[in-house]
Amino acid sequence: MKTCFYALLSACAMTFGEARALNSTPSVKAADKTSTTVSADTQATWIWYPGDYEIWLGNKMNNRRTERGAFFPPFWKTDSHYVVVEFSKQIQLEQPEDIEIAVEGTFNIKLDGKLQFGMPSRFTLPAGKHQLNIKVWNQCTPPALYVNGRSVKTDNTWRVTYEDKEWIDESGKASDTSATIYMDAEGWNFNSKDQLPSNYRLPRKPMEATSATPKQEGILYDFGKETFGYLVLKQLQGQGMVNIYYGESPEEALDTEHCETLDRIALTTADSHTMDNSKAFRYVYVVTDAGINVGQVAMEYEYAPVEYRGSFRCNDEEMNRIWQVGAYTMHLTTREFFIDGIKRDRWVWSGDAIQSYLMNYYLFFDNPTVKRTIYLLRGKDPVTSHTNTIMDYTFFWFLSVYDYYLYTGDSHFVSQLYPRMQTMMDYVLGRTNANGMVEGMTGDWVFVDWADGYLDKHGELAFEQVLFCKSLETMALCANLANCPEDAKKYDRLATSLREKLLPAFWNNEKQAMVHNRLDGKQSESVTRYANMFSVFFGYLDAEKQQAIKHSVLLNDSILKITTPYMRFYELEALCAMGMQKEVMKEMKDYWGGMLREGATSFWEKYNPAESGTQHLAMYGRPYGKSLCHAWGASPIYLLGKYYLGVRPIKPGYEEYSITPCLGGLKWMEGTVPTPYGDVYIYMDKKKVRIKSPGGKAILHLPCKKGVKTIEVPAGEEKVYSL
Repeated sequence: MKTCFYALLSACAMTFGEARALNSTPSVKAADKTSTTVSADTQATWIWYPGDYEIWLGNKMNNRRTERGAFFPPFWKTDSHYVVVEFSKQIQLEQPEDIEIAVEGTFNIKLDGKLQFGMPSRFTLPAGKHQLNIKVWNQCTPPALYVNGRSVKTDNTWRVTYEDKEWIDESGKASDTSATIYMDAEGWNFNSKDQLPSNYRLPRKPMEATSATPKQEGILYDFGKETFGYLVLKQLQGQGMVNIYYGESPEEALDTEHCETLDRIALTTADSHTMDNSKAFRYVYVVTDAGINVGQVAMEYEYAPVEYRGSFRCNDEEMNRIWQVGAYTMHLTTREFFIDGIKRDRWVWSGDAIQSYLMNYYLFFDNPTVKRTIYLLRGKDPVTSHTNTIMDYTFFWFLSVYDYYLYTGDSHFVSQLYPRMQTMMDYVLGRTNANGMVEGMTGDWVFVDWADGYLDKHGELAFEQVLFCKSLETMALCANLANCPEDAKKYDRLATSLREKLLPAFWNNEKQAMVHNRLDGKQSESVTRYANMFSVFFGYLDAEKQQAIKHSVLLNDSILKITTPYMRFYELEALCAMGMQKEVMKEMKDYWGGMLREGATSFWEKYNPAESGTQHLAMYGRPYGKSLCHAWGASPIYLLGKYYLGVRPIKPGYEEYSITPCLGGLKWMEGTVPTPYGDVYIYMDKKKVRIKSPGGKAILHLPCKKGVKTIEVPAGEEKVYSL
């Protein structure tokens, strides 16, 4: 039912548990979009068509990538903003009111359907009930509007459309706009008329190099740790060329023929020079023409102004260091959006992003960046390929919406996004085979993982079907939130049908596992970890099969090992979900601790303990192709928050949440987990647990002689419970 969403004026108010009952009809609480005025102390903000600013800003970021000075744009479809947007508001005023108007673009005003003169910066609204429409055109940046009056102010109660479908017949009669599709306006944090959204830049702060060492023909500067920003050359003298070679390692910076990024500038008479484009580096090798002197090399460190709300500390100093470096890795890869790595791609990839969102919920709880990234990844219709061209990344995009709703309770965002979810799923369903399953078609990139061994991508991959099934379940949930019960029933039927096929198609009793894929309806002999571990924490397997997989796959060293933090994230989550926190603690110390022992100051795109020296720097057939600061490398942040501190939402937005702390071999631990109510504090040692809940219904689960003791923790005061 394609059109049901558009009649919805607000998201339904329902619990996550109710939403999971996909055949149920949700209760709907409609917001009053006809109103009229807001409180005089409400702050006006810049508004735009939902997703447009996010796509425009993302295009600026995605197109900053360079490789050895060459421009390197994304290789998937790049969308743009709507160039004409109408903003509308019904108002009810007891007395006339002056409003201040600012726009990004060219605009006109209609009051009660009548076009007003000019483009005034101030306008008087008469008393009474009126319809205010402001139409903005901007070819270069997203049309945006700022209105500030005593009670009439721009916020997300304004409606927006990119086509008003108004016309005038031969008699001069204007049509109505009943066929127009309106959305709720989006905004961010631009709350004054001079704070133009198109001028947004991340903040910077100065940083100095920690050492300068003469090398060969130039000087190697070390900034002490992985960092990101704009290199600054100071106290310059002379004329000629300055060559700058960047590196995440000293080997990369000194290898002028193969380093991934570089700059060349022709120096004239400048006393100082700041690079135009930001770079990721720890080391910088500066080589100049004869007669040029560079007095000082510094940088402007660029960062997202996010707040560290999550924390973790324990008796094991190596684990403390792992958490700290994971948090710093997330800080570096959190920019205007959640990006993959800061050196090479600097793009938004869906598989990387979903893990960034999950880590964010346990570190920053920065919801605006999640929403911006989801909007950017989806883009605009028509859908012409999978997200980032990768089949599995399309499914991760759907699942990220599901996770966002669970952690934040923001049903309004889901409802706004739902039409784009529909068209994305229509694209997927149009590419299924006769079995109702997905397999790679022309133009599809079936990724799964970077593997140190052969990974067959042909036929029906069990991993892809598991993700597809969960995506259909997500669609059913979101259809209910968007007040589309018939859609919910359709997606529920499709999900149920596919789920019933999973085990008959892929479970192999002899191997006691799901096989990797099927070709022409015949199971392959290959068993990999991917589908098996996802089926565990999706709850697609009974307890007997979960235990079988634990031994035949997850703890079986003969199965192809995972060497990327990307899929180690999910492998260790599956083990934690089966209560193996002690084993996972050892894995974290071996794997992430191994990177620290190799000198890592941020976590890498890939780590193979069997490699040594400069082998750790190579990837993609290039000696320094590997990213040494990659978002998916920070997964201990998520694991420690969810499975050791043990905090996870049960109902949307932490209306109800569980706390199941587990030391996992530690002597003691403490930390905080952010929620919409505030930060949950947990301390645990072998004798007691201390909890402070900021709000929501907190259910503590503690081990006892009879199994597990369940306690409801009162909000607002610290409570101590003996073990």
